Amino acid sequence: MAEYPLPKFHFEVEWGGTRIGFTEVTGLEVTTEKIEYRDGASPEYHKIRMPGMQTFGDLTLKRGIFANDNEFYAWWDSVSLNTIERRDITISLLNENHDPVVIWKVKNAWPTKVTSTDLNSSGNESAIETLVLAHEGLTMANG
Repeated sequence: MAEYPLPKFHFEVEWGGTRIGFTEVTGLEVTTEKIEYRDGASPEYHKIRMPGMQTFGDLTLKRGIFANDNEFYAWWDSVSLNTIERRDITISLLNENHDPVVIWKVKNAWPTKVTSTDLNSSGNESAIETLVLAHEGLTMANG
């Protein structure tokens, strides 16, 4: 029996709101910055490299717009001077039985940008809105 990579189209997002489907999730990335150092008495004529702090990319969620559903905007609108409602978010890649296979956990996320759909009188697509989130941590579990 052949082994195949997992398809990426079957996933769910738990974001602390109504259980809705998202069409796309991007930005699941972590970067470890490097620290370069060399002292003047080193016999090596190059710098050593050490792992430094981690940085996290913004997370982008896209979904269809539904009538009377303003949860994205209500969350985004919770911003006030130096405070906002922060949420932990779980993104799960699912198998054919709808069981999580790979899980990403996002810590202390908050919306930085909400973009509504573009409008096109000759288009034939669903109306899609976008939510961009900043966060303070990303972990991944596979298996």
